Amino acid sequence: MSDGAHTAAQVTLARLPSGVKLTTTVHTYRGAEPGPTLYVQAAQHGREINGTEVLRRFHERLPLESLAGTVIAVPVANPLTFDRVSYTTPEPFDSVNPNMNRIWPGDDDGTLHQRMAARLWEYVTAADAVVDLHTGSPDMLPHVVYSAGDDRSRSLAEAFGTDLLLAEQTGDDATDEWSRRDFDGKLRVTAVDEGIPAITPELGHNKQILERVVADGVAGLLDVCRQLGLLPGTVPTREQTVARNHAGQVTATESGLFRPNPTLEVGDVIEARTSIGTVYQPTTYEPLQEASVDRGGVLSALTREATVTAGDQLANVALVDDEHSIT
Repeated sequence: MSDGAHTAAQVTLARLPSGVKLTTTVHTYRGAEPGPTLYVQAAQHGREINGTEVLRRFHERLPLESLAGTVIAVPVANPLTFDRVSYTTPEPFDSVNPNMNRIWPGDDDGTLHQRMAARLWEYVTAADAVVDLHTGSPDMLPHVVYSAGDDRSRSLAEAFGTDLLLAEQTGDDATDEWSRRDFDGKLRVTAVDEGIPAITPELGHNKQILERVVADGVAGLLDVCRQLGLLPGTVPTREQTVARNHAGQVTATESGLFRPNPTLEVGDVIEARTSIGTVYQPTTYEPLQEASVDRGGVLSALTREATVTAGDQLANVALVDDEHSIT
């Protein structure tokens, strides 16, 4: 019996104006026994590097001799943003679609990002499940996002194991923000529309490799493999909170310096009208905004960056779905 095999292939995603090939590496792990296929990628947004480190350590820990099926892993899905340590690609390369995670499934004849996505989409459609690794700001509670009402995706989210799960309303059930920000072009959403269960773990932090974040990500991926039957073993039962995504955002109504409420930490359960901090005028010391939340729930984000501009997000409160939380 085979012990399984690992291969790494250089894949051309697109070409730059000079003719230089824009390439990435696709890792394929084939198990000793047949089974499902899992597609995993990281660094669609180049500053979100903890996902890339998760895949490196996953590579070290994945027991090929116990693998039943195939794992396809792309540690750097977007080399352009990775090299610039940025969220979007430079305007000269794709001014039409600067955010790669808004244009799936891509287009072979489209803009640079559309062509890159179309090339990777070939691997996505060969999979039975998708994990799109992301990492948010340093001030965000790690969580996994899945499409509300999709039970197969929810089971993957539960297996990944973060304390907070965010069910995202899609399509006609979504808020106006959904269409305004082109969320229907996210990889996770497009995969689900194609009948492929998919999740987006948001591991927290960017630009720095954090040991705890990476360890949680590797453990989460291994448990997803167990949930799918790629690896032997069972996924532990956990207490998890299910909440709605894109609800309860608090924004700055004025520009200035923001002093967050020092008694609050992300993950706290707070009540409606809780003060989350003050925006004040730095030269006159005048308070400009006493920011508070309009609903109770889990404080899933609280900015620590002091200089804010009107419209910036200060905090986010995830509206808890007690009926569907897991205890």
